[in-house]
Amino acid sequence: MEVTQTTQRMEWVAQVRAIRDAQDQAAFKALFLHFAPRVKAFLMKSGASPDLAEEVTQEVMATLWRKAHLFDPAKASVSTWIFTIARNRKIDALRKQRRPEPEDLPWGPEADPDQEEVMALQQETDRLGEAIKALPEKQKVLIERAYFGELSHSEIAEETGLPLGTIKSRIRLALERLRHAMG
Repeated sequence: MEVTQTTQRMEWVAQVRAIRDAQDQAAFKALFLHFAPRVKAFLMKSGASPDLAEEVTQEVMATLWRKAHLFDPAKASVSTWIFTIARNRKIDALRKQRRPEPEDLPWGPEADPDQEEVMALQQETDRLGEAIKALPEKQKVLIERAYFGELSHSEIAEETGLPLGTIKSRIRLALERLRHAMG
């Protein structure tokens, strides 16, 4: 049985490479037929509604097609990579569901801030800019992508090829330094 699983894993890697190198639809179909039902079941077992599980599964498989070039068999197996994408997409979808829609936000005129508040805010913004500039380059780049580029940690990991844990650790350390600098 171990030989069969190893052979299958090697086939999956070859299929992802075929998608990456030649946009091979047959390879994608094979991976889709194997993984899509399993991803949907995984999502439903982890509490997603059938509709959400279906939507996220479609996103996961589309990501597999579009981002096959990001797969690195030295870092993870194909199944681990796909299920990690599924987990991250589910988290992203749940976050979106919890955000208020624009029509739910309060509207109306706000009082103009007084000049003192504007000056204080500008000084704080300047201090924050200086604190960000003082961060180590590896942390600064991740803070900028996460907060100014509005990327999720998983999107940054996909973009940079760094492990998700490394991304989270560097951002956490950078935020600690910024908190200390802003004191």
